[in-house]
Amino acid sequence: MQKTILSGVKPTGRPHIGNYFGAMRQFVELQNEYQSYFMIADYHALNLIQNAKEMRELSLDVAIDFLAIGLNPKKSIIFKQSDVPEHTELAWIFDTITTVPYLKRAHAYKDAMAKGGEEDVSAGTFTYPMLMAADILLYDTDVVPVGQDQKQHIEFARDTAEKFNRIFSGSTSLTTGEIFKLPEALIIKDVETVPGTDGRKMSKSYNNTIPLFASDEEIEKAVMSIVTDSKAEYPENVFYIHKLFRSVAELDKIYEENKGKYKVLKDILIEDLKNFIRPLRERREEIAKDLNFVQKVLAEGKERARAKASQKMIAVKRAIGVI
Repeated sequence: MQKTILSGVKPTGRPHIGNYFGAMRQFVELQNEYQSYFMIADYHALNLIQNAKEMRELSLDVAIDFLAIGLNPKKSIIFKQSDVPEHTELAWIFDTITTVPYLKRAHAYKDAMAKGGEEDVSAGTFTYPMLMAADILLYDTDVVPVGQDQKQHIEFARDTAEKFNRIFSGSTSLTTGEIFKLPEALIIKDVETVPGTDGRKMSKSYNNTIPLFASDEEIEKAVMSIVTDSKAEYPENVFYIHKLFRSVAELDKIYEENKGKYKVLKDILIEDLKNFIRPLRERREEIAKDLNFVQKVLAEGKERARAKASQKMIAVKRAIGVI
């Protein structure tokens, strides 16, 4: 029997090449092996995006991005989190069996506390892990592709599934007494953290990204802004980004031949980025011309995701005694 995979992307802005090499590229490969659910996590984004027009546009953009990178709606279920109300319904049920000290372990909560203190932490940020657990567990998900720094999300989902199964075992007609599968993290080991133009991890919050669908002018501007160390044998930040597009052996030869010529090396990276990004950008532009098709993909994804989620919620409701 084919295993199930689920992943989500928050609609919080344009994707960058770090998003692509860290996760999105793997989505395309994994859809051939698994029953695949790819979610636009718009309810999660509410912690950051609180403007209706912006939310609609950004959510549609993620759907277009998914299709542009090669997700196939015939193979994958592409849907908006908000189109499946079972996500928030199950999250509330999980909230009732989860303690405050447990949620205080979450990285998102700790980060928010470090930035502003408890008075600035929303309830949505605090209970974020339970909505994520609901996202994962609703679909009998076997594996969730994550980076090493996101492994805690899967641990929370597993803990929650185990706790629910334990509390409500015997409350269901299932012979095992278990409603939820325990998902596994799928960590892509050969993907390194993609550095940004300043040497830190590429992140929108650091404003150090190279957009995945960038124009030629944006590529030139981004590469020319890459921080270099004049004392280094190679301009490391340039080299580490360049490794995404050429082999190390090939780059070693190029960088040795152009030692100290940082402008030349950046120009070579610019051309490689343009050649990589151009077909993706052109494909995205074509898809964006047919928004009826994109909306149809989301409508079909909604129906397919809801069919699975509503079936799971019937079992959950029987277990807790509300039906």
